[in-house]
Amino acid sequence: MDSVLHHRGRIGSRTLLLTTAAVPLTGWAVHAVALHKRLAATRKDPLTGLLRRDAYTHRARRILARHGDNVTVVMVDADHFKQINDTAGHQSGDAVLAAFGARITAWAGPRAAAGRLGGDEFFSELPAARQLPVNQWRFRGRIS
Repeated sequence: MDSVLHHRGRIGSRTLLLTTAAVPLTGWAVHAVALHKRLAATRKDPLTGLLRRDAYTHRARRILARHGDNVTVVMVDADHFKQINDTAGHQSGDAVLAAFGARITAWAGPRAAAGRLGGDEFFSELPAARQLPVNQWRFRGRIS
């Protein structure tokens, strides 16, 4: 018994019209999704996953416009980061930067703007909906 269904008949003009319109539209949609993913990737730092300077500035301005003076800005500078790169190597330095990015993202939450502005400089800006103790932001322990 043949498992392939055979159908004899003509392809109607409506079917032909729909097919000729659907094929290019599908290709354009796939291309648009791929382009959108590539553009989104340029907004984030590949090492830390944080926003790059331009994307961070844009997002921070939107938060400031929405919340006015009720915004908390946190600047983090990784102390002695050059020593880590010099003594343990660049792979260890990259691991430290990735850990900073993960911790800043987890701490700030989804409503914040968190970005890497320079080599070891990070910023986060979030609506001041909660009180933040001054020493809450210390990274404790060693990252190996």
